Amino acid sequence: MEQNQDHNGLKPPLSKTKVLGWIKTNLFGGIFNSILTMVTLYIIWKILPGLFRWAFIESVWSTDAKACRHALGACWSVIAQNLRFILFGFYPYDQHWRPLLCMFIFFALVLYSKNRRRWKRALAYIWVAGLLAMGSLMKGGFWNLISVESSRWGGLPLTLMLSFFGLIGAYPLGVVLALARRSRLPALKAVSVGYIEMVRGVPLISVLFMSSVVFPLFLPRGITINSILRAQVAFILFFAAYIAEVVRGGLQAVPHGQYEAADSLGLNYAQTMRLVILPQALKIVIPPTVNILITAFKDTSLVVIIALYDLLMTTKTVISNPQWMPFSVEAYIFAALIYFVFSFSMSRYSQKLEKELSVGTE
Repeated sequence: MEQNQDHNGLKPPLSKTKVLGWIKTNLFGGIFNSILTMVTLYIIWKILPGLFRWAFIESVWSTDAKACRHALGACWSVIAQNLRFILFGFYPYDQHWRPLLCMFIFFALVLYSKNRRRWKRALAYIWVAGLLAMGSLMKGGFWNLISVESSRWGGLPLTLMLSFFGLIGAYPLGVVLALARRSRLPALKAVSVGYIEMVRGVPLISVLFMSSVVFPLFLPRGITINSILRAQVAFILFFAAYIAEVVRGGLQAVPHGQYEAADSLGLNYAQTMRLVILPQALKIVIPPTVNILITAFKDTSLVVIIALYDLLMTTKTVISNPQWMPFSVEAYIFAALIYFVFSFSMSRYSQKLEKELSVGTE
């Protein structure tokens, strides 16, 4: 590197290395950009001081609702006084350590899985063990843990479970549907196309309604299925159709020469897809796949129609209390921050994964 610099005798332009150069290039690079930058700075100057004063200087953080009514700024006490209900819903108050421990297990599994070097068969066993531990903790009924009905599960653990595990179940189903749609067998292709187009043609709320209200009508008398399980299946079936279309786009993006190379090696269809085509296709579609995950995470708020209390519903329940009703803005800001943190984290990790896999780079 040093030899190349000495040989060329050239330094990078200041616009690429200095802060002032970057500002000149990106914020004042032309009349239109300069005007737009000045207008934006003026709006920030007018709004930011008042917003900062409302949110921090004149706000209250640990008072009751009566004191909040006399505050000049934000009432963050609505969060402090109701934080455990917002996060865990109607789960027994003295048992909140159990869903909290489940979330720690979940985050530990996610952080451990971030390193691609650990993507081996052992990781699948670790996830299975972690999921069994989480389910056992939430349900209870063994040792000295009291049994908690799933109807009392709610808040952030329910939101994470429906979105994350819904996509885990939907992804392999979506891959199968994508392969079936590109199959040369007319019957298999027709079934796949019919399912994908039918599911993508209706909103998620209708699928949830079917799973909650219509599906139980077809069950034999005396047989019931857990409402959370029905919602989870609805998420899997719904997002599998969208993942199928995303994967189909990745399969079409793989050059035809890759198929010919696999044929020349004597690989059969299953080997070609598993070893050659799918690894390339799935790398290509990382961005839209993460977009579906983010959409699933936010769409968990629709489970309110089947009487499940996700994060947004527990927040709405808090501000339905007359004493906290005037402070709905603060409650929704808190919920929005949680959604943003998770969505932004998923987006950043997808970008990191794209770089590691050299997707879209020369």
